Amino acid sequence: MANVKLAIIYYSTYGTNHRMAEIAAAAAEGAGAEVRLRRVRETAPQAVVEGQPAWSAQLASTAHIHEATPDDLVWSDAYLFSAPTRYGGAASQMRAFIDTLGPIWQKGQLANKCASAMSSAMNAHGGQETTLQSLYVTFMHFGAILVPPGYTDAVVYGAGGNPYGVSVTANNQPLGDAVEAAIRHQTLRLIETTAKLIR
Repeated sequence: MANVKLAIIYYSTYGTNHRMAEIAAAAAEGAGAEVRLRRVRETAPQAVVEGQPAWSAQLASTAHIHEATPDDLVWSDAYLFSAPTRYGGAASQMRAFIDTLGPIWQKGQLANKCASAMSSAMNAHGGQETTLQSLYVTFMHFGAILVPPGYTDAVVYGAGGNPYGVSVTANNQPLGDAVEAAIRHQTLRLIETTAKLIR
């Protein structure tokens, strides 16, 4: 797995998806993968962000993390997206980033790479599953090879039993051991599958 190049692309308003992405990055690096952890550019008006102290603080605390670019996906063998749910789909910031990928998509530079996704919402039935499914539909347009966690390990059940990807209820609480274990499993499954394909 040492040869796998993984791009972890996330957007996080209040920190949940940032934390999920960090756990995934640590798991991938621990398995020997080369990782680019990248945050999606904030597109909300500055006045709106500054009007919510927790949102503004999260943005400031992650300013050192490089913003995602199409080149990060060209570079990668696999990509893992993590984004909060907004009205049953990925947050607009993530969709805005996806909309920049047309030129590399047209060249086939997103195809034949393994892909997986994670999400969060404020409440347990807030649209996490449809968010993941909509990201997978996008990945299918890319020609990616989908690698959801499925029911491939008991940790999936411990984190709520979602076979599409880790999804959490964002309630300003620590993610917890079960969710962290599920994130590590999903990430390692993505890395292991990718390693088989790039031999």
